[in-house]
Amino acid sequence: MAITAGSLPSDKKHQKYERLLAAARELAPLRIAVVYPCDAASLGAVFEAERLGFVEPILVGPAAKIKKLAGEMKQDCGRFKSVEAADPVAAAQAAVDLVRAGKADALMKGSLHTDELMGAVVRREGGLRTTRRISHCFVMDVPSHDTALIITDAAVNIAPSLEDKMHIVQNAIDLAHALRFDEVRVAILSAMETVNPKVPSTLEAAALCKMADRGQITGALLDGPLALDNAIDIGAAKIKKITSPVAGKANVLVVPDLEAGNMLAKSLTFLADADAAGIVLGARVPIVLTSRADSTITRLASCAVASLVADAQRAKLKLAEV
Repeated sequence: MAITAGSLPSDKKHQKYERLLAAARELAPLRIAVVYPCDAASLGAVFEAERLGFVEPILVGPAAKIKKLAGEMKQDCGRFKSVEAADPVAAAQAAVDLVRAGKADALMKGSLHTDELMGAVVRREGGLRTTRRISHCFVMDVPSHDTALIITDAAVNIAPSLEDKMHIVQNAIDLAHALRFDEVRVAILSAMETVNPKVPSTLEAAALCKMADRGQITGALLDGPLALDNAIDIGAAKIKKITSPVAGKANVLVVPDLEAGNMLAKSLTFLADADAAGIVLGARVPIVLTSRADSTITRLASCAVASLVADAQRAKLKLAEV
């Protein structure tokens, strides 16, 4: 499924993201509160996503400043809903309030610091906490790899505990289902594929797999510990004589800690020409975290991921009401 002619250029590198964008365009437009979109990169992505028809943006920030910036970009933001907020902190809280009032289905980071946005999200009173641990997923489009790869957590949880990892894994599985993966195959990564008491991540990997066996983690096949090579390469798995439905075919990679995840994602980006769409899960709504270095296609893919997650959340609520 490709984006229609006249919308985005089609090339092999972005085929996986194009499928995400096309899927998002089949849904009702996502009401997304864009928090402090006061630079050209974040505001430009808003115009492009709205033009493609899958978002209904709400601009939260200093209206005069945003209007001036839009004019410099030869764009008109007058058709968008807006909420006045003088500074980044006020904008973050106003966007959270929109969600709590049922007026927005997702948040998108503009030109403010991540901790300014997430501070409002995780606030115990008036925030968007749920019973889940909040975690981040990269949806990686690696040109040389056949399928999209979800990497978690490389941006929020620095040194997650075993209990945190249980939530991180479940958030990633739910994301994979929202993105319509045919089968979710989760590799719990370490430096080796055997359990070694001297390497804590191997013990946690084994525990997470047993949690899945006992129904504490659901919706996917889990295996671990696995090294990166035998998680994603069938040949490497065969050499190590690893027989499992996940080894060599993983589409969700759970890293031991933020440092490992950050290095893995950036290695793929800068050495393998990959793109990294990002989404925060575990809050009441999906949150698009963008980087100043993100390309337009990556920002659009992140919005598309948020749209698919929000749709899956709505469907789950409907089932719960039946």
